[in-house]
Parts: sequence; structure tokens; C-alpha cells
Amino acid sequence: MSSAIAFVCVGLLLLVMGLTSTAIRRLPVTTAMIYLAVGIVVGPTALNLLHFNPLQQSGFLEIATEIAVLLSLFTAGMKMPVPVSVRRWQTPVLLAFASMSLTVALITVFGYHLLGLPLGAAVLLGAILAPTDPVLATDIQVRHPGDRDRLRFNVTCEAGMNDGTAFPFVMLGLGLLGLHDLGHYGSEWILRDLLWATAAAGVIGIASGAALAHVAWRLRGVDEQHHRLDDFLGLGLIAMVYGASLMVHAWGFLAVFFAAVALRQTELRLTGRCPDRLQLQNGTDDEAPARTPPRRISESSLAFKEQLERLSEVVLILLVGCTLFVDSWSLRAIATAAFLFIVVRPASVLALMSRSRSPMRIRLLTGWFGIRGIGSLYYLMYAIEHGLPQDIALELLHITLVVVTLSIMIHGLSIRPLMDRYARR
Repeated sequence: MSSAIAFVCVGLLLLVMGLTSTAIRRLPVTTAMIYLAVGIVVGPTALNLLHFNPLQQSGFLEIATEIAVLLSLFTAGMKMPVPVSVRRWQTPVLLAFASMSLTVALITVFGYHLLGLPLGAAVLLGAILAPTDPVLATDIQVRHPGDRDRLRFNVTCEAGMNDGTAFPFVMLGLGLLGLHDLGHYGSEWILRDLLWATAAAGVIGIASGAALAHVAWRLRGVDEQHHRLDDFLGLGLIAMVYGASLMVHAWGFLAVFFAAVALRQTELRLTGRCPDRLQLQNGTDDEAPARTPPRRISESSLAFKEQLERLSEVVLILLVGCTLFVDSWSLRAIATAAFLFIVVRPASVLALMSRSRSPMRIRLLTGWFGIRGIGSLYYLMYAIEHGLPQDIALELLHITLVVVTLSIMIHGLSIRPLMDRYARR
């Protein structure tokens, strides 16, 4: 892959997107669809100017997707409405844990019996494709910290959590392939990868986010000039929480999301104000949220994190397009995508939300908007870097790339019409 051509393509794409952003908003497409189309045109499918090989560059792609997901999870966590309540969080928690587990099970059965994959590879495929993506779902996520829409909240919160809850199944798949120690009758996997890693991630994330809010509040006092370095504090919290989680073998994605939630919740308790309530007094959710003191780290650094998130989206989706060949579109990959989008996602969501008080239209839209993307690429690169056999890696790579590509295209085309109709109702 020529680095000079890569820089030129990314630079031209950024310039065009910046100059035509107003016109692009009127089009019935998402920005991810445009990035993907450019990648396909300049990639081996069409002009063959750029060709990115994920198998040879798996280490780089693992780090790049890892950073993108971390930024997106932290941004999503900072937008979570206040206060946290069991009733409000019950649905997304079920989606992130129970629904995702059911998705892994259904894809495992499909991969083992219909695709003929080994059991470990089928479980790994389920873990790769099960989590929804926080990077590409920005068009249907919570728009600002005062947004109380239930559909957006469910989708955002689910994506924030299931990128961490999918990790135990990744390790289970690697263990069944002989690449990870599961222990006697799976005891190590249950105690370490499932229970300890999940619980420790929650404790580390919540404690770190709350601690930073208290320390910043006490050290700053009434001086509002510190907000200029709030970007450093946000990035520092991400790095510290993620690094600490890796050191104790906890799931860092889950910890970073909870750290962002805890930071915002604690800051708002310290200030004694709730923007959500102010928003309801001032008008509808579509209006801009009320201004808050700049010393709140969670809000003064939000714009910077969103810009980094958009930049990572440009690069990674462009690389996806530069990876695809014409023969990447196998019947096996397309069938997997259809099974996931039409059967697995709606069935798993409706089954878990059957007793929910949410209107049927919210349940149906939640079941449809199960966007797959950067998170799936990360899990695949993680598995490849941990010794996944080349034949299995190539098979899972083709399936994952096609699923991600079809998700960007199909979900991207349906987001604006469906969300506009949902907003009118």
C-alpha cells in the first residue's frame, strides 16, 4: 500500500467532506457510506490504487480499531442522561448481556451446522458479529447530554456495553481452538474471563470516573480557565482506565464506558444541577441543551472526542473499502449477513423486550438498527494477533468484511427515512 497515495486519498476525502458538508446532509446517505464508496473505488475492486491487507497488517489494524472504539465508547458514556435509574437502564442492560449472548448462540449454530466451521471458529464468529458498533451508529445515538429519547438511549447504551460483554465469548472461541486456557471444564473461563473481568471492569471504570470528578472539583474551585486542558483529562482517563483494566485482566472497553458515565453523573451531582430537567422546562429534546459550567470535564471535552471519533471513522472505513475484492462477495458471507440482519438481531431484541413498556415501533427499530462495524474488525484482529490459524482467519475475514460493508450500506440507507418517520410520530 503506497503511503503517498494513501495520504492523498485521505486528504482529498477530508477536504471534500469539509467543503460539501451542508450538501451532504441533504442526501439520504450517511458519511460512512461515502467513505466506503471511495475506498471501494480506489481499492482492488475498481481502480486498484490502494490495497490494504488485514492479515499482513493485523497489528496496526488492531491498534487503530482499538483506539477508535475507545474514543467512541467514552463519547457515548458522556452523553448518557442523568440520573442513572434501574428502570431506565434495564432494557439496554438486557440488550447488552442477554440479547448479545443469544446472538452469539444463534450465529454459532449457523456457523457450525450451515457454514461447516469448527466449533471454536463458530463461537468466535458469533462473538465478532454479535456486538453493535458505537462508531458507525452515531446517526441514531444520543445527540447531546440532554437527549432523553428512549430509542437513541437504548441503542447508545447497548453499544457502549456490549463491546465489553462480547470479550468473554471471544476468549471462549479462542479457547475451543486451543489458543486460550479455559481451565478444567471451563472453570478458568467462567471465573476469570466472565465473572472477574466483567465485575472488575465495572469497579475500575466507576471508581476512576467518580474519583476524577471529585479531584477536579476540589482542585479547581471556581477557576474556569482549566477547561482548556479538559481534553487532556478525558484522554488521560481513557488511557489510565484502559491500561489498569488490561493489567488486572478486566475488560477495558466496558471500564472506559462506565468511567465516562460515572464522570458525568458525579460532576452533575457536584454542581447540583440536571440538564435533562432544564431541557424539559425549556422545550423539546431537539433544542440545544442548556449551557453548563465549562469546568465540567465531561461536556467541555466532548466536541474534541467527537472530532477524533469522526477522523478515525474516515480512515478505518476507507481501509475497509480498500480491502474488498470482487471475489470477497461469497454466498456464505452474504447468507451470514442476511441471517444476522433479518433473523438473529430482530429475534433476539424482540425476545428480550417482550415485557418492556416501550412501544412496538421502538422495539422494531431497535431490532433493525443493529449496526456492525469497527468493533467487529477489532475482535477479528485481536484473534488473528493471538494466533488464529490462517485458513480460519481468512474465512472469518471475508465474512466479517462483507457483513460490515452490507451493514454500512443497508442500515445507512434506512437510517434517515426511518428516523425521520419516527421523529414525526
